[in-house]
Amino acid sequence: MTFPTYPEYKDSGVEWLGEVPAHWDVAPISSQFKLRNGYPFKAELFSPEGSPGDRLIRIRDILKDESRIFTQELCPSWAKVENGDVLIGMDGDFNVAYWGKGLAKLNQRVCALRGKSLAWDKFMFYGITQPLKIINDLTFSTTVKHLSSDQILKIRFPLPPASEASSIVAFLDHETARIDALVEQQQRLIELLKEKRQAVISHAVTKGLDPDVPMKDSGVEWLGEIPAHWDVKRVKHVVGLMEQGWSPQCDNIPVEDINEWGVLKVGCVNNGMFNERENKKLPQGLQPRPDLSIKSDDVLISRANTRDLVGSCAVPTVDHPNLMISDKLFRLRLSEGVADPRYFALFMGTPEARKIIELEATGASSSMLNIGQSTILEMPFPCPPMKEQVKIRDEVVRQTWSLLNLAGQALELQERLEERRSALISAAVTGKIDVRGWQADQQSEQPEVLMAAEARATYG
Repeated sequence: MTFPTYPEYKDSGVEWLGEVPAHWDVAPISSQFKLRNGYPFKAELFSPEGSPGDRLIRIRDILKDESRIFTQELCPSWAKVENGDVLIGMDGDFNVAYWGKGLAKLNQRVCALRGKSLAWDKFMFYGITQPLKIINDLTFSTTVKHLSSDQILKIRFPLPPASEASSIVAFLDHETARIDALVEQQQRLIELLKEKRQAVISHAVTKGLDPDVPMKDSGVEWLGEIPAHWDVKRVKHVVGLMEQGWSPQCDNIPVEDINEWGVLKVGCVNNGMFNERENKKLPQGLQPRPDLSIKSDDVLISRANTRDLVGSCAVPTVDHPNLMISDKLFRLRLSEGVADPRYFALFMGTPEARKIIELEATGASSSMLNIGQSTILEMPFPCPPMKEQVKIRDEVVRQTWSLLNLAGQALELQERLEERRSALISAAVTGKIDVRGWQADQQSEQPEVLMAAEARATYG
């Protein structure tokens, strides 16, 4: 079913909204919705769900539509959240959530909108993201982004008749659920492909390529058996140089060409891939340090990051003479003829190596953990002959290339599905399509992306 447009439109008088159906109203949010602000709770109990106390909703929870902190503090009635409330984080990116998890408490800088019915609440949830995106774009260049209650209540919003709003909500609930299911399938596929790739790498760098080769006990519990002709060395015995870099105060923009100097950020090695765009430009007046410049075959390891990223390892394939390592990165130069840098990086990304790193990481906050040089240098390293390391490296690249390609396709489909979802919501709540004749048993005309997503989701 292809959805028609309405027979007649009028100018809404609102730039982001454009024309709306002629019989719709356009009025401030305050005309149909009540707004309640949060309360500045002080005491927060980090306790498991189900323990005494109520859920407390904070700005950081809005995006995921959940709350993680519980509080036993007394709560004024106006700061209580009920099912159907539309929650808005009033700082940062102004995220929106539709609450449906029972009674909760609303912390400061989060507000709740409530309409005259659940249908109106859901209609507001679907529609409010558009004006908030416009506000977010307008405030993008500012360092502090805040919304006030008055600003939200003054937003002029499209208001169809109540029965029509209910039809739009029913349509969007049905169609977005279908798209969300396909997005979830793409996400599961991506995770399966990642797991498959990781299994290929892990087996190759700890067991080799020949399934019939004689094996021996490695002497390392987590490593188990390795090919009989391999050695197990401490990393310090295959490293010729290990150093940290320099972290001066830099501009928060990357370099544009090789005539500018930059300092690599810790994220340049995330997920085992070197990303030279993850850098900050060195300000004029600061003298660069050419001795810290990046060369191909440098093994770069993050020294400080979150638990799942600390110890991430990558190897540049070309020289970057204008980029320097920061003090949050280790640089290893391996002994020539003993260890291949890319084989070594593959090993550092295995679950076995990751477990050691995560156990040794220290820090007061889970958002920034650290590892010392000794954590890396003392790690056991399964070390085949150099020619075999190169052969394993090349074979792993060959086997995982198709997996990466499939994952890239799935990610692209996911992004297109999410774009389709956003466009569908925008068209319905602004009256660009007329869904009054829609029935749940009808199939709306879907673009090719949905059929491709359904086909891709059957990958075994």
